[in-house]
Amino acid sequence: MYPPTPPNILGTSKRPPRQPRKGLTDTGVRKAASKSERSKSRAFALQALYQIIVGKNTAADVDVFTRDLAGFSKADAVHFDVLLHGCAKHALALDTLIVPMLDRKLTDISPVEHAVMWIGAYELQHCPDIPWRVVLNECIELAKEFGGTDGHKYVNGVLNVLARQLRMAEVHSDEQRHAA
Repeated sequence: MYPPTPPNILGTSKRPPRQPRKGLTDTGVRKAASKSERSKSRAFALQALYQIIVGKNTAADVDVFTRDLAGFSKADAVHFDVLLHGCAKHALALDTLIVPMLDRKLTDISPVEHAVMWIGAYELQHCPDIPWRVVLNECIELAKEFGGTDGHKYVNGVLNVLARQLRMAEVHSDEQRHAA
């Protein structure tokens, strides 16, 4: 039997201790099982884009390899295609958007953060159906899960400025709504 509960001397509530948030790892990243199909497709696209950046592989080769990975069947394959082939096709244009936001050379950026910024820049520019805040949040989560210790902060800073350029009206409207 349990020992008796000590009396509540301070008059504070007897709430149970706070439970950890479900679906998160120790570092605060969403567990794979709790991710949406689209979030999973971004994670697979990130892995594929990493292979393009580091291994200099073609998008077609990486596409075939990635589709064979465990768990791919639970991802949004259409969104994966859009991201992989869109980012690969527009890589130079995406880098042109990203480079002015950087405080160092693009070659000094981690390939993971580089690929995450490609995904964010691509979605901000070519996927207007995805709200800008969702794009930022998803990219921050990717950088937390796959990138370096503080890489997510760098990604957040770059994509936040880029969102204000590419989606100025949406960002302004959203900020006005939150200020009210």
